[in-house]
Amino acid sequence: MGMSEADTRANLIDPVLRDKGWTQEYVKREETARAVEIVNGVARKRPKGRVDYTLRVKVNAESQPVAVALIEAKAEDLPPTHGLEQAKAYTKCLRFNVPFVFSSNGHRFVMYDRYTGLTSTPRPMSEFPTQDVLRARYEEKIGFRLDDPVARPLLVPYFGGEGGRRYYQDAAIRAVLEKIARCEKEGQPKRALLSLATGAGKTFIAVHLLKRISDAGKMTRALFVCDREELRNQAATHFQNVFGADAAMVSSGDPAKNARVLIATYQTLDVDTDDADANFLVKNYPPDYFSHIFIDEAHRSAWGKWSIVLTRNPSAVQVGMTATPRQIKIKALTPEAEADLKITSDNIKYFGEPVYEYDLAQGIEDGYLAACQIQRSTVNLDDTGITIDDMLALNPVDARTGERITRERLEQEYKAARYDKTDYEDILQLPDRVLAMCRDLFEHLLKTGGPEQKTIIFCVRDFHADQVAIALNNLYAEWCAKNGKPRAEDYAFKCMASNEGNDLLPDLRGSSRTHFIAVTKELLTTGVDVPCVQNIVFFRYVRSPIAFYQMVGRGTRLAEGKLMFRVYDYTDATRLFGEEFITRPASPRVTPPIDGEGGDGEGPLIVSVEGFEVEVKESGRFVVTMAEGGKAARVPLEEYKKQLAARLAAEAPTLADFMAAWIAPDRRRALIDHLVLAGYSPALVRAVEGMMDYDLFDVLGKLTYGLAPYTRRQRADVFDDRQAAWLASLPPDTAATVLAMAAQFAQTGIEGLESSELFRTPKIRKAGGLDALKKVGEPANVVHEAKARLFAA
Repeated sequence: MGMSEADTRANLIDPVLRDKGWTQEYVKREETARAVEIVNGVARKRPKGRVDYTLRVKVNAESQPVAVALIEAKAEDLPPTHGLEQAKAYTKCLRFNVPFVFSSNGHRFVMYDRYTGLTSTPRPMSEFPTQDVLRARYEEKIGFRLDDPVARPLLVPYFGGEGGRRYYQDAAIRAVLEKIARCEKEGQPKRALLSLATGAGKTFIAVHLLKRISDAGKMTRALFVCDREELRNQAATHFQNVFGADAAMVSSGDPAKNARVLIATYQTLDVDTDDADANFLVKNYPPDYFSHIFIDEAHRSAWGKWSIVLTRNPSAVQVGMTATPRQIKIKALTPEAEADLKITSDNIKYFGEPVYEYDLAQGIEDGYLAACQIQRSTVNLDDTGITIDDMLALNPVDARTGERITRERLEQEYKAARYDKTDYEDILQLPDRVLAMCRDLFEHLLKTGGPEQKTIIFCVRDFHADQVAIALNNLYAEWCAKNGKPRAEDYAFKCMASNEGNDLLPDLRGSSRTHFIAVTKELLTTGVDVPCVQNIVFFRYVRSPIAFYQMVGRGTRLAEGKLMFRVYDYTDATRLFGEEFITRPASPRVTPPIDGEGGDGEGPLIVSVEGFEVEVKESGRFVVTMAEGGKAARVPLEEYKKQLAARLAAEAPTLADFMAAWIAPDRRRALIDHLVLAGYSPALVRAVEGMMDYDLFDVLGKLTYGLAPYTRRQRADVFDDRQAAWLASLPPDTAATVLAMAAQFAQTGIEGLESSELFRTPKIRKAGGLDALKKVGEPANVVHEAKARLFAA
């Protein structure tokens, strides 16, 4: 049997790299956070993060190393091309922002070139390229030399060292610096667009990107523009931590012209509305005042509202940042879809294609963003629609006055004879539907930890949010009374306009005993950082992929005690995870205003109907994983399991192959890493199958090879019985130690047999421990044989 992946790297690949000049300072071990597994509905961190190796070049001893290649090490007995299919290589090249990926089994290697899409034929490791060779190839690809003055920011070390940045943040910063240098070299406008998931650290990237530019002597004055005061305050803190007094917030009374880095909102600059005159911007900052401009949440405002900030500074380096998908596939244009396309096309037309992208699914896989489970439900009325006759049979009333509505008035106000789900809580209010959905959600909360979970619910209108908040507060009050629990104040609260409800947001974020459920239309889509949110709920139909990603983004941040979040989807909003956006053209009806939403109390009719029988049904559980191309996708659990089984079978074709890999720690970890990298969590399948008492060997063996599974306890008992002859051949204390190890397996699984604490556990130590195993050979070999017999039982 050949060496494992880790041994291949240490014994075969690393020595060659050192001989070729790739010493420790030029090889960066990029370790991710520990990814999250969801076990029995509870999230926990995996034991270790994924480690990837990048090769880096340096111009001189003081310069920041620049990543140019990634190494994929494979076990010695695998072909050097193993796992280097073009799609995976292309995705990894982009994620690490390197032009080359090498794959090697320690004897031979192949090289994938991101720019040409070509993979070389296998070559002996003696021909592995040196630093000078790879640097020359890198410079040829990016269009400038690293000793060229335009490349100076790429060579400036990170403020405070490299320890605080993540691999993708470094990749994003390098991608922007490379684009700027190339544009400067070619005499093109210096513009770049970044697309990173909410919670990935766009502000961190902006701060350290600008700091490296500043330290290279290429910045005079910079402007960071964001969409809300809270974002401005957060950004100012980050910039001031690095730039000190050189960074300052812009307010309506203070243009902060003494600072070199200005942090402002669209509103302060007077560029936030279509009719804004940009008076503050024009009055205080002459054309080309700024050498660098960052536009945060570049998707948030339509292009015409803030483009003057850019057009007045045509010579500036201009960087747009967004968290939304790069491509939106739409087959039927609604007004929301047309708006999405305009924002996307305008941004790409101006900035160019994103120089770097980091998707939600990648963040989840790496462990930097919270894992996501989806609970889909459907409402019977949403499937059937409601006719005028249905409504008239239940005596509909005017929602404002309570006056009974006639057929004539309905037909006069609205020409349609049928009302569909997108009309509900908009022009047609259905209190029974609101209550049924709230009851269903409340029951889910009770099943998953209790009602006092930080939650954001997205509703259709202001009035709809009122009704949802009232219903949930009533349900909570009844539950508290029934169970003798003290009732927290402000359990559910509406959060809509800037002057209504926002004062409660700090309590949602900071309080652990009050303000649990924020009910909103769209206020919390951006500009509010609430890491503690555990649930995102869709009570409204969402047509805009941009809006959807922003809404989901409120739950993606990790927080103390929070490793995952749930999406309760009552409107099939999660179809927008990597799916084409398909819907019928919007109805020509005019959406009427309601008091508090731009209306004056008059206007088109709002109908309220009570008396419908409403039924909410579960329609499936899903996981968010990475689809082809590296984008997030919603996958049904059954399909997910089939795909996992197929992937495992490709790695280990037979049960014997699987068992051989499972009992070798390095091979097992590599096997699981390959599954997780491909987007599949074995621990999630164990939870879904209700097999928490089983080792993952039996879970995966049943799923992939048709193995009759044993619980950990059953497997230990069978081992005691079927291996009686072998145990009898051992010295008594050795046999007792092996049996104690089997008992330890029954409690902790195979990981417990590989723990550094194994021989310190009382039962194993009392049985004889390490000294007892030494009587029959090398302890590691005895443990390996015991594991082989345990899983063969």
